[in-house]
Amino acid sequence: MPRLSEAIAALDALWPPGSAEAWDAVGTVCGDPDQEVSRVLFAVDPVQEIVDEAVKLGADLLVTHHPLYLRGTTTVAASTFKGRVVHTLIKNDIALHVAHTNADRADPGVSDALAGALDLRVVRPLVPDPADPEGRRGLGRVCELDHPVTVREFAARAAERLPATAQGIRVAGDPDALVRTVAVSGGSGDSLFEDVRAAGVDAFLTADLRHHPASEARAHSPLALLDAAHWATEWPWCELAAAQLDEISDRHGWDLRVHVSKTVTDPWNSHSPSPGAPN
Repeated sequence: MPRLSEAIAALDALWPPGSAEAWDAVGTVCGDPDQEVSRVLFAVDPVQEIVDEAVKLGADLLVTHHPLYLRGTTTVAASTFKGRVVHTLIKNDIALHVAHTNADRADPGVSDALAGALDLRVVRPLVPDPADPEGRRGLGRVCELDHPVTVREFAARAAERLPATAQGIRVAGDPDALVRTVAVSGGSGDSLFEDVRAAGVDAFLTADLRHHPASEARAHSPLALLDAAHWATEWPWCELAAAQLDEISDRHGWDLRVHVSKTVTDPWNSHSPSPGAPN
């Protein structure tokens, strides 16, 4: 079995911490570098129910996409919900490691996993990483479909293949317009509208689209917008990341047991459609 420091070195090679955004908080939150790791759990959110799942599973390492402390803190008291997470992890000898925007930019990364879930062929990054001479890393992905489908059909594909959430898929655009090329970005993507327009794609699938940016984007062009739940667009990365760690484990003879949490941690848990709303 590897030590935690060895497992973290392997993860950092997949998602170099230096490639994360300056505002981000990635890396190891807690854990003894010398402890042995035999079981790993991947999840999107480091919330209490995921930590409890890690305890029940007997995991030694929890890897999440979202940071626990993004803006810093002055306390880890168990009277706070994040402090309780830290206490539970340490009491049960579970390390927590975060790969956030460094996993977004990676090759393959979060948006590659999203494209794979939707059966899209990745052409290039939406926002290339200038530090990558091969032009493979960066934010988002520009993709192609094997054959054109309507916006309505593409939205149905997304609803079927992404994890089920109360929100489902919201659509802005002509449902009968044809889609040949798509930009995807796991997580909140409305800061990328200029890049999406420059890419000249037919549709953009992301999450957390706000009213004004979405309205302005629709006014600029006939670009179709598909807005999925934040958690659902990032969860496919957990399966990709687990497969990557499995391959590393096999190569090194570590015999790690790697798991992916299927617990839905999207904060929205029900949906009531407005009477007479368009389907």
